[in-house]
Amino acid sequence: MDKVYIGKIVNTHGVKGELRIRSNFEFKDKVFKINNKLIIGDKEYNIRSYRKHKTFDMVCLDDYNNINDVLFLVGNKVYIDKDKLDLNNEEALDKELLNYKVIIGDEEGRVIEVMDTGNNKVLRVETSIEHLIPYNDNFVKIDRNKKEININLIDGM
Repeated sequence: MDKVYIGKIVNTHGVKGELRIRSNFEFKDKVFKINNKLIIGDKEYNIRSYRKHKTFDMVCLDDYNNINDVLFLVGNKVYIDKDKLDLNNEEALDKELLNYKVIIGDEEGRVIEVMDTGNNKVLRVETSIEHLIPYNDNFVKIDRNKKEININLIDGM
């Protein structure tokens, strides 16, 4: 099983066993679904409920209904099985992009870094020169089957 890091449990919330997770994961909508399994430590836990609260992802797990039942999980890292992510052909994890071939017009190169600027992500791409490309569907087209990224530049870029 290939695990993908989702975030960290930073605290509990309320008395009913809700966990507060800090996560910058790019595909939260595919992870935080009811009945999905999160991996915490070496054990899988089933998500009973999910909601957003401020900057946190809040989950309740099956069979845990009290704050005292979940205190042992605080401070642990949260993972998901990569096979359960169910990404389509146009979606890829940031760390996978580092292995992809990049095509910009008639130039080929590679992704050096995926930078998170807070609101947006930027691809640092090396061809004969270095490019900073906004990681945006308007510019970046990913093909996971070919392990390839096609970048369509607009005038001025």
